[in-house]
Amino acid sequence: MVSVPMSDPRNVAHDKKVKQEKAHEKPEDEKPEAQAETAPPAADKDDEGPSEHEQSVAVLSKLKELEFHSRANVETLAGLMLTIEDELKQKEFVEAIGNLYGAQDVFQTQVAALVESYAAKCDSLTGA
Repeated sequence: MVSVPMSDPRNVAHDKKVKQEKAHEKPEDEKPEAQAETAPPAADKDDEGPSEHEQSVAVLSKLKELEFHSRANVETLAGLMLTIEDELKQKEFVEAIGNLYGAQDVFQTQVAALVESYAAKCDSLTGA
């Protein structure tokens, strides 16, 4: 199996934002000169894009998806532990799979708590 290093999600998100901003910009030669110089730097809040609540709900959706897959990983690892230990009797792998199961279980607990607290944050933004 080939190991591919994972990039920092903040860098990925930043790169995506930069690409989106560049896609929305017009080249300078297409802008009327007077408009480019006299246009106000900030538009109405409604024209800026999704609200904080809308963006937060999108983040919450991704966190819930992450939590779902994490739960599935815990279940898969539990099944593999039983297979390796009880059916295949491959004792040399029991500790390694147990360590993976433990790490995934800790992650699952933490991501579930994060989903719960982030959902509360999203609920608080509906009144803002």
